[in-house]
Amino acid sequence: MTSTTTPPAGGAQALNDPRRLLSRRSRKSSVSLHAVLAASAFMAVFPVLWIFYISLGPDKNDYQHPSRILGNATLDNYTHVLKNTGFGTWMLNSIIVAAGTMLIGVLIAASAAYAVSRMKFLGRGSLMYTFLLTQMFPVAVLMVPLYKIMGSLGLLDTYGGLVIIYCSTAVPYCAWLLKGYFDTIPVEIDEAGRIDGLSPFGTFWRLILPLARPGLAVAAFYTFITAWGEVAFASKFMLTEEKYTLAVGLQSYISQFNSQWNYLAATSVLIAIPAGAVFYIVQRHLVAGLTAGGTKG
Repeated sequence: MTSTTTPPAGGAQALNDPRRLLSRRSRKSSVSLHAVLAASAFMAVFPVLWIFYISLGPDKNDYQHPSRILGNATLDNYTHVLKNTGFGTWMLNSIIVAAGTMLIGVLIAASAAYAVSRMKFLGRGSLMYTFLLTQMFPVAVLMVPLYKIMGSLGLLDTYGGLVIIYCSTAVPYCAWLLKGYFDTIPVEIDEAGRIDGLSPFGTFWRLILPLARPGLAVAAFYTFITAWGEVAFASKFMLTEEKYTLAVGLQSYISQFNSQWNYLAATSVLIAIPAGAVFYIVQRHLVAGLTAGGTKG
């Protein structure tokens, strides 16, 4: 005598139903995905929130005892930084240098990338690899020769000298990025522009650049951030306090025997606001610009 097990009503159908299996797997995948994203977001945001929390502490050593800040949180550190330090001058200097680097660097990088993408000339292939080679030198190696060059040209302690130095590091990367983006724009657009009587520069300026806005936005953001947060060159090449940028000005809070960590944290938060504003302006172009620039680099 044999016995048979009868599956519950609808059980076999439920096990074989691909929609239910897919729905079950999707829920598990969705939970795992959201858990990973939440953990990643927390790790990304936590340092910023921690610096902001430390900036609310009234004492310079509150970072060693964070629990003290909860009942004594104050904005006095921000008031002190804005009224009693050179923050306004540092901010203006940083805006001048970062904006100059962004405008000049993007214009040079876009011109070089368009020339390599569209035109044939001697050294076309080696030019891009030369750009890549310049990225391999560490800052410590470049510091002395660049200092001598800037000194011989009379560009030490000037905004122009610092902009040139930042462009020398940002332009090669942006040229590679924009070349990949220009390669995705059909050549027929250039040919149509020339048929309509445009010069090569006119075609580049009036037809290609408007189509390359996502790539230009990425290049602009990169050059701005490169100049905004740089410390090594700015601290050695800007010799007077009136020319200090924000990153250099931060060092005034730290000496051999005294470190004002509360003011340092408050200034760090204020410095991040303009960079965040630039990111907000260009963020809708960042994904398209990075992916298009990476497909044909």
